Amino acid sequence: MTHHPESSHSCCGDHANSEHLPAGHRENHLHAHDTHCTHHHVDVESTGGSRLLITLGLNFIIPSAQVVGGIYAGSVALSSDAAHNFSDFTAILAAYFAYLIGRKGASPRNTFGYQRAEVLAACFNIVILIGAAGFIIYEALHRFHHPEAVSGKLVMLIAGIGVLGNGFFAVLLHRDAKHSLNVRGAFLHMLGDLLTSVVVLVNGLILMFKPWYWLDPMLSLVIVLFILKNCWSILKEAGLILMNATPKGLNIQKIRTFLKDFPGICNVHYLHAWNVSSSSVAFSCHVVVDDQPVSQTANLAEAIRHKLSHRFGIDHPILQFETATCGNGGLLCEMSCNGAQPIPKKYWVIQ
Repeated sequence: MTHHPESSHSCCGDHANSEHLPAGHRENHLHAHDTHCTHHHVDVESTGGSRLLITLGLNFIIPSAQVVGGIYAGSVALSSDAAHNFSDFTAILAAYFAYLIGRKGASPRNTFGYQRAEVLAACFNIVILIGAAGFIIYEALHRFHHPEAVSGKLVMLIAGIGVLGNGFFAVLLHRDAKHSLNVRGAFLHMLGDLLTSVVVLVNGLILMFKPWYWLDPMLSLVIVLFILKNCWSILKEAGLILMNATPKGLNIQKIRTFLKDFPGICNVHYLHAWNVSSSSVAFSCHVVVDDQPVSQTANLAEAIRHKLSHRFGIDHPILQFETATCGNGGLLCEMSCNGAQPIPKKYWVIQ
């Protein structure tokens, strides 16, 4: 962007020399992400991979027992739970490989690195879940038309093992699931398995006293509804990341207002915010300041980075300093619209 020098008149008043700006390193370019600044990524790599690997190894045992138990007990609900668990094994395997790929650094071809491999893995997990749901529906409908006796005691025994195992897996992945879509997908698999195992356990208890064999396939369909609900949740978040949508809960209008009131800043325009990955938020904008040497913006850039990180959770800020407002000076860049009508204000924040 071409800079337009102005007169020595200050558009920012006394804010330009505010004593409240923290000291920073001198720099000779306009990019706020330089060799001196430190990003504040959430540290999920230290434990996320090992937790996924443990879950992967142990998660093969439970569905194997459920398959054998489901065949001997004649329970489609137990067999459906086993099919879901086997799909989880494949999903966690994909999540672990995505974790390994995501650890690769940036390259000239992939300047943001490979962090979005986790998003692709999450989409792959959705395909697996939908396939498992289709299998469960098929088996449940078949059992409605051809009911069979079910051994309640054996169902309870195998389901009890599933409750303990899946509960352990869910607890194991819970912490990292808060920050990683990839781990969250695996966590939702485990949480779904835990709840379905509880449902199957209750089913076995009821069948010990009541010959309600229709309950077994009906509960299987309830499991399907839960699976599909999780699919939609993951798909929606993955889609927003791939579309470079404004991260959930981030209001760019509030960020603009905050920056415009920042000491040393005359105006702010052309704001962009997007997820590099589910745990990293990037942000760029044009910052209008008084006409001055680039090196004098170092303190201001450092102060902005600090505030964006701690107040809005933005760990990858890109700031373009200017001495005059370019274009229409609006919130959104008209180049992104390609001549289209501006997006209504109600869509600026992703709920």
